[in-house]
Amino acid sequence: MPVLKENYDVCVVGAGHAGCEAALACARLGLDTILFTISMESIAMMPCNPNIGGSSKGHLVREVDALGGEMGINIDHTFIQSKMLNKSKGPAVHSLRAQADKIEYTGRMRQVLQSTDNLTLRQAEVAELIVVDHVIRGLKTVSGAEYSCKAVVLCTGTYLRAKCLYGNVVNHTGPNGLQAADHLTDSLKANGIKMYRFKTGTPARIDGRFVDYSKMQEQFGDKRVVPFSFTTDPESVQIDQVSCWLTYTNENTHEIIRDNLDRSPLFSGAIEGTGPRYCPSIEDKVVRFADKDRHQVFLEPEGNHTNEMYIGGMSSSLPEDVQYAMYRTVPGLENARIVRNAYAIEYDCIDSRQLKPSLEFKDIDGLFSGGQFNGSSGYEEAAAQGLIAGINAAMKIQCREPLILDRSEAYIGVLIDDLVTKENLEPYRMMTSRAEYRLLLRQDNADLRLTEKGYQVGLISKERYEYVKKKERLIGDEISRVKKVHLGATAPVQKLLSSYGSRELASGISLAELIRRPELDYDKLAPVDKDRPDLSTDVREQVNIYIKYEGYITRQMKQVKQFKRQEAKKLPTDYDYTEIKGLRLEAQQKLNLYKPISIGQASRISGVTPADVSVLLVWLEQRKGAER
Repeated sequence: MPVLKENYDVCVVGAGHAGCEAALACARLGLDTILFTISMESIAMMPCNPNIGGSSKGHLVREVDALGGEMGINIDHTFIQSKMLNKSKGPAVHSLRAQADKIEYTGRMRQVLQSTDNLTLRQAEVAELIVVDHVIRGLKTVSGAEYSCKAVVLCTGTYLRAKCLYGNVVNHTGPNGLQAADHLTDSLKANGIKMYRFKTGTPARIDGRFVDYSKMQEQFGDKRVVPFSFTTDPESVQIDQVSCWLTYTNENTHEIIRDNLDRSPLFSGAIEGTGPRYCPSIEDKVVRFADKDRHQVFLEPEGNHTNEMYIGGMSSSLPEDVQYAMYRTVPGLENARIVRNAYAIEYDCIDSRQLKPSLEFKDIDGLFSGGQFNGSSGYEEAAAQGLIAGINAAMKIQCREPLILDRSEAYIGVLIDDLVTKENLEPYRMMTSRAEYRLLLRQDNADLRLTEKGYQVGLISKERYEYVKKKERLIGDEISRVKKVHLGATAPVQKLLSSYGSRELASGISLAELIRRPELDYDKLAPVDKDRPDLSTDVREQVNIYIKYEGYITRQMKQVKQFKRQEAKKLPTDYDYTEIKGLRLEAQQKLNLYKPISIGQASRISGVTPADVSVLLVWLEQRKGAER
């Protein structure tokens, strides 16, 4: 019987947030790319929370944008509320978060994909990888069609052998009732890929017409919206925004949950998978934080053309009747009507230690992966990995060096390094606390950090690159000027200081020293800075941050230099570490398992001690000496 046979450069499996970025990157780099999705309705779908960004996740979106990805642009076109989080804290933890119109977000991304040159969309379930002598050659769909290619990027999200559960109801579907992918796991295992079973969940959606908003606190967006993408005109995102709403659970809620824990598949043993520690279900919260008499609940609209409201903070897998009972104890939700039940979802993913930092599998040449398939959680983490996996699939085909971001360069670097270097027994979530150099890796300077890398790869235009280089020069010049400006204890200066409750001057002082005062900043001092040039908002922001935090920034830059020295000491990836005398047995085993690419990465592996690192350093010097 005839079999359909097609040829492409790259096959991307899965069209969620990771798959979209991977496919766009490959196609935009000139490779003939096909993107497989189990359903055209699942493209860039948001099956859980209706937002993009948030603490640390906003950093990832900004970095994806700086490298030439699409997520930031897409949310700028489809958001309904935007807010900069953590503004009361320092700039290192400021993070953008935007509520999305879910339908618009998905629709626009689908339109972008379908209008991109070199990119074909195909609705089909991938069933098998074609691997010959540890080299990927293509894949097969359930229909038997064969697609040969030079690289495959797996971005299967939560669809592999997916199972949705609430109470004793078990649906063998993917998220939102879409078809699960039940065939590929067997092929992955047959090719020696180690799999995990993870779990995540989502709250119910309710009809907003039956909510009493008078019992809730209204949550507004920012008066002045900051776009995610560095290419978006800030004026274009100053729109009328919708509100979100804050309420709380109470002891009645908790009592209903406690009385029905035996009916939750999470506690009855019906769920095999491990859930995310940092995004627990409401039943998890009630058990783990028994001392808390209430938990926050956010009501978030799912779009401009629907009444559905997302009940943030109350993810659950409890039975339907219990869901109704517990939701209706929450102030404002007494008459709640559920549109979609809350549920938990189980799915297959990989042990990400099988990947190189390029997100290519160590043992299968040309096979890459990204997103929740790698054991992470979140739309933003997925998009970041998908972009890097797609870029590196293209780099491999084009015989170019892979793009590998280290922990000192980007949150993306921290994310991927954690995934490939540490054992993650639960869905990995990005947090600001995971980034050692977070004062340098701010969301506001992602373009300064990464645009050049995006340009070198080929995803950033020359015009955009030159704009960033000009911005960099303007910032440097203005910092130098500010440090040279001295102000005397004149009447205008004293009056301005007094107006901000700042201590008046006894003698002259530099403008930089005044900017460092907590109650002052670069813009507030503009009236007494006579030679101040006319600079854009983003340039002024960078000048202000650098002057205010110069001491801390300088200290972190010194730490980064030490880090870079360790990362520059490269290790062979095909060496048998049992041959190195002086290494402990555990270190030998872990080094052979992870195959680190540098001394720096080796030092971050659990079970490799500082003493083991010293042995490695001595061995590396001896090896270099023998090769001379």
